[in-house]
Amino acid sequence: MKFNGTERYVATDELKLAVNAAIALQRPLLIKGEPGTGKTLLAEEVAQALGAPLYTWHVKSTTKAHQGLYEYDAVSRLRDSQLGDPRVADVRHYIKRGKLWQAFDSDARAVLLIDEIDKADIEFPNDLLHELDRMEFHVYETGEAVRAKHRPIIVITSNNEKELPDAFLRRCFFHYIAFPDRATLQRIVDVHYPGIAQDLAARALDMFFELREVPALKKKPSTSELIDWLKLLLADHIPASALAERDPARAIPPLYGALIKHEQDVQLLERLAFMHRRTGRG
Repeated sequence: MKFNGTERYVATDELKLAVNAAIALQRPLLIKGEPGTGKTLLAEEVAQALGAPLYTWHVKSTTKAHQGLYEYDAVSRLRDSQLGDPRVADVRHYIKRGKLWQAFDSDARAVLLIDEIDKADIEFPNDLLHELDRMEFHVYETGEAVRAKHRPIIVITSNNEKELPDAFLRRCFFHYIAFPDRATLQRIVDVHYPGIAQDLAARALDMFFELREVPALKKKPSTSELIDWLKLLLADHIPASALAERDPARAIPPLYGALIKHEQDVQLLERLAFMHRRTGRG
């Protein structure tokens, strides 16, 4: 099994190498990078490229590791026992399989995405060490051992909100998705909008990179936000000439809500424009 990218996902040579190294080593692939750089989408594209089923486990601040294995609904079983439901005789009726169990039980080698692992409690990664190492776990309510039919390809994403434990990091193959350079971004734009006028794309990229270079910007616009912005520019038939007039006195780009997501950043750009106008008058 080898990942070579897909038609709709522009993967660098380094990223393809990381995916294939994790597959060869049979280790989880830990992906970090700025929000909007395609970390989550990577798992979907790997599954598509390899023709593998995909199981996605979205981690929240309240998520516990055991939920990825299974959950036992003791409350429903108690209620059913009070109602005389015959299903209570078999505890399996009250066990809900988690994403890890589903991936283990897949008849074909699956891709398992553990998305934004750093959102959970600091002990969350350590609580999964045994299961990710041995590819098995124990169901205490039934006494059965669940073992993976095929070792899944595991992709784990992190936004660096918390430091991950060293013991967990040792078991992963790590890759950081660097922010794309201009040539790579142009390829991404061409994939999403193959018919876009090149002068519009060039002007949009100029303005996009200028925004990212503004000092003290709280949140720099991401790749996914650039794609959204271009979609709006095309929908509103905004010509390249409207972007060509990159007058610093008009620091805020048209339809800026797709790119700028904090009021502090809007105020910063407005102040920069005001200062430029005052300098110009002076």
